[in-house]
Amino acid sequence: MPKNPSERDNPKIKPIDKGGSAVFGVQTPPTEFKGGTTGRFLVLMREGATDEGIAMVQKSTKRTLTSSTKALTLMGAEAETKPEGIFFEELGVAVVESLPEEIHGLSAEAGTEASPILLVEPERFVYALAAPVLAPPPIEEGMQELAAPQPATPFEYLQGYRDAVDHLVAQVIDRNAVAEAALGVPTIGVWNQTQFTWGLQATRVHLSSYSGRGVRVAVLDTGMDLGHPDFAGRKITSQSFVAGQPVQDGHGHGTHCIGTSCGTRQPGQAPRYGIAFNADIYVGKVLSNQGQGTDGQILAGIDWAIKNKVAVISMSLGAPTTAGQPFSQVFEQVARRSLAAGTLIIAAAGNDSHRPQQLNPVSHPANCPSIMAVAALDQRLLVASFSNAGLNPNGGQVDIAGPGVAVRSSWPRPTLYNTISGTSMATPHVAGIAALLAEARPNTRGLALWALVTQHARHLSIPSRDVGTGLTQAP
Repeated sequence: MPKNPSERDNPKIKPIDKGGSAVFGVQTPPTEFKGGTTGRFLVLMREGATDEGIAMVQKSTKRTLTSSTKALTLMGAEAETKPEGIFFEELGVAVVESLPEEIHGLSAEAGTEASPILLVEPERFVYALAAPVLAPPPIEEGMQELAAPQPATPFEYLQGYRDAVDHLVAQVIDRNAVAEAALGVPTIGVWNQTQFTWGLQATRVHLSSYSGRGVRVAVLDTGMDLGHPDFAGRKITSQSFVAGQPVQDGHGHGTHCIGTSCGTRQPGQAPRYGIAFNADIYVGKVLSNQGQGTDGQILAGIDWAIKNKVAVISMSLGAPTTAGQPFSQVFEQVARRSLAAGTLIIAAAGNDSHRPQQLNPVSHPANCPSIMAVAALDQRLLVASFSNAGLNPNGGQVDIAGPGVAVRSSWPRPTLYNTISGTSMATPHVAGIAALLAEARPNTRGLALWALVTQHARHLSIPSRDVGTGLTQAP
């Protein structure tokens, strides 16, 4: 269940109109810059008072708001101008460029009983969440097994050895391990990946009779290599929300995440890496080919996905947070409205930790109570060294975990396949399995699907602070 279910509301969301090519971009920071705000603001409107809210924003900021539908229709990759502000009709959120002093009055009145404005927040930069460690090389032809990466120093090696022994003992004690061994699910860190990646085996996807047929899955990321041979003939709907860049993935991160969540049953080169191989794929490019984006681009992608009646949104992106930092109230309200519309948002918990010495809190926007936050596990089914933890109160918990170390999946041509690590890789495992569960229970969507995904997880002998309800499992 969401982290603070008592705070939930149940608004009715209508789908938005279909648009064409989109530009929702702003200036991006240097590649090495991680964090910070864009200079624009997110404005959350009170339900039922959007017209009054738009008028108030325009009066206070002296900026014109353009509806997201109109922006999609009027703007293209060659557009020389962009709107001063965009309003996402179905989310009830505006993104407006304004000087702090111009929006000060709006902020002061936000949340009062008479105001149509609930909240004003600065817009953040966000990033593709790749792990800050080197992943093992891709599996080559003839390679039978993939062992857990060896630690870099004797001290770290001893820690890893201790953790492995502790884990093995826990499995011997755990009666569930007996049943799982009978099902062919290894419980130690060496996996035969001739036919299936270790992640598909650990989550029991290789044993599932479901394929995600009839379920729509949106991946909001750096786009996709639309010409990848493993996706030939698949039903793919795509939209770019990045200025001047088509959906075609010039980074790789998005193609990798889409491969895990929705990749083919029979790839051109074994092992199989995809989960929901019959799902309808919705590709939302919200991050640039440099792996950077903004809150506004994420909101545009969510708005578009809800319009398309998508059951699951997978977001392997975010921005780091600090101890005690509250979650975004704007994104929390958006996530609640998304759940009410039947769309579950699943996001990466982030890769800012350096275990065991340093734990960092769950990243934005996964730290919102109504967004499912995903941690990463390694091949030993232990928490990945980089995976963030549920440290901040009032939201910010980890909800579930997925395979996130040395994960093989699709990659843009000509490479075709790559093996990388991160909570970014764990997230599409959960999203793909959510699609399988949505197929198994056709009337289960939104909040009910959240409950099904988390309740279906395999319990681990690891604190919920680190893995939530446990390792995601296929039906």
